[in-house]
Amino acid sequence: MGAREIRILHVITRLDRGGSALSTLQTAAGLSPRFRQRLVYGRTREFPRLDPGILQRLDLVELPQLVREPAPVKDLGALVQLYRLIRGSRVDLVHTHTSKAGILGRLAARLAGVPHIVHTPHGHYFVGGYAGRALTHLFVRLERWAARFTDRIIGLTEQEIRDHVARGIGRPEQFVVIPSGIALPEFGTTADAPALRAALGLPASATVVGAVGRLEPIKGHRYLLEAVGRLAPRCPGLHLALVGDGELLAELRRAAEHAGLAGRAHFLGWREDVPAVLHAFDLFALPSLNEGMGRALVEAMAAGLPIVASAAGGVPEVLAGGAAGLLVPPADAEALARAIETLLADPALRARLGAAARERAGRYTVEASLRTLEALYDELLGFGGDGG
Repeated sequence: MGAREIRILHVITRLDRGGSALSTLQTAAGLSPRFRQRLVYGRTREFPRLDPGILQRLDLVELPQLVREPAPVKDLGALVQLYRLIRGSRVDLVHTHTSKAGILGRLAARLAGVPHIVHTPHGHYFVGGYAGRALTHLFVRLERWAARFTDRIIGLTEQEIRDHVARGIGRPEQFVVIPSGIALPEFGTTADAPALRAALGLPASATVVGAVGRLEPIKGHRYLLEAVGRLAPRCPGLHLALVGDGELLAELRRAAEHAGLAGRAHFLGWREDVPAVLHAFDLFALPSLNEGMGRALVEAMAAGLPIVASAAGGVPEVLAGGAAGLLVPPADAEALARAIETLLADPALRARLGAAARERAGRYTVEASLRTLEALYDELLGFGGDGG
């Protein structure tokens, strides 16, 4: 193909705030200008707030019929629209993101005769309650089928790849690990913790356990609330701060009251200053029931926070099997409470885990992620390692 511009088309179900959307936007905006990229996305409730410079580098196309939930009529319409868009764009490579967009986008690419297809699941839905048993079984069968005409499948961790292969999705040689990249310097910046706490309504003298993520069932916040509620009677200075919003907000507020955390559970909503807010926390908790990698987890690691996390999905791999944070079984409030109490009682352990977490976070840079992805594109497009 010589030195001509290479056309990449990305497809994702939605661009609501969350790790998969941020990672996809970061990829589309950060790759070399020799890749001309278009990002097609479906119905989105709340578009992430991004630097205007990033938006200027993106060719965004909204496809309202591309929705997350199963909807046969809309799904067929989205497939037809994707096919027409791909056929009319002379696309060299289609890169799909997340499950639903991965099925429709890869099928449209195959029908349109696109020479190269890449898929990033951004985690998986096999465990943790993303969908009922019947729907999960259907998606596994669809993933097995779509993998047959996919050149490469990108896992965020080795565990994610093992989970796919164990279910007969793809062949081991189809997979490559490319973690989501984080802008690490933003999270390592020293912040004025007392001023932050005052601005957030957190007591200056409190011991704050913090969490960042969508308030959805899969994120396991109710177990964190229960754990902190168990500790509250014997830890009078313990407070909980949740950064994020979502469908469970009202339910979790009620759960906090029921757990005896009135005035001690703080719902901070979505924040654009997460790198700073993390420095208002003493501990970070990730109670997810399923997690491909845990973007928020790596951000907390970069901030040097001691961490308690569910041993779900790729989390143990990110935390080096527990060397960079304490691991507990998913959906186990008692184990979560014990781990938090262990950290509260041992300042030396907190310091040691925080330092280990910060060091390990250095593996997950934006630059490394983009370099690896560009090398993958070049390999598929026949450029070897010279970029054309």
